[in-house]
Amino acid sequence: MISVIIPIYNAERTIVNALNSIKAQTIGVNEFEVIVVNDGSSDESENIVKTYVKENPEMNLQLINQENGGVSKARNIGLKHSKGELVALLDSDDEWHSDKIEKQLNYLNNKSLDIDFLASRRNNHKILLPYEVVNNLAEITFSKLLIRNEAQPSTVIFKRKIIENTGFFNDDQRYAEDVNYWMKISKNNKMYILDESLVIAGGGKRTFGVSGLSANLKEMKNGYKRNLKEMYALKYLSLPQYTFYHFFYKAKYLLLLFRQFCYNLNTKKN
Repeated sequence: MISVIIPIYNAERTIVNALNSIKAQTIGVNEFEVIVVNDGSSDESENIVKTYVKENPEMNLQLINQENGGVSKARNIGLKHSKGELVALLDSDDEWHSDKIEKQLNYLNNKSLDIDFLASRRNNHKILLPYEVVNNLAEITFSKLLIRNEAQPSTVIFKRKIIENTGFFNDDQRYAEDVNYWMKISKNNKMYILDESLVIAGGGKRTFGVSGLSANLKEMKNGYKRNLKEMYALKYLSLPQYTFYHFFYKAKYLLLLFRQFCYNLNTKKN
């Protein structure tokens, strides 16, 4: 069984499409348990999911409500309630291609590859350096994650052993929480990105710096700064490495601000 964890916060416009994309999976809906964690939504998200549950009795779908605590806490609640040997993440404003899970299972079930964590591309976004595609897979390592995160949460599926050997997301972290978790996972597990675009993220629009949590570049910068401090405290980084990446993230933040300015300027012209 595959446990799908979906955190929702004021997702009344998108959650049905996300759920429908699970229902449409080619491996069959009976292979899933779907755990929707309502993170204190103030819109109709809760009622919409309740209606969806009633109208789709063939789906193993449960709704858990919590006071607003952020995406990490919501995901952790879902992970702690999950029972599947595989866990897949899906954000409420994203959709899977119908063959996403089938294609990923072909790799996860290949014992010669011994993959524990498998992401994919999304929105036809290319896999960029420092990642290199070999035989349709790009390996994820701790050092690569420090430079760039190419594993968007809705593309990810992983084995339950990861929860057992790594634990959970930082409960109180709302920005750059995914790469924080991935870095910890990388220490004890084999991680890859499948070089196929299998997810429509944010309706297919450019997301980083424009919509969603990643639109808040200042808070994203603070999230990466927190990650760096935590990795240093865990002794995953030496002092010279910590110093280097401290300045690297500052430079990256300035570059992203410039890119966002150019994007906004171009949007106004058009």
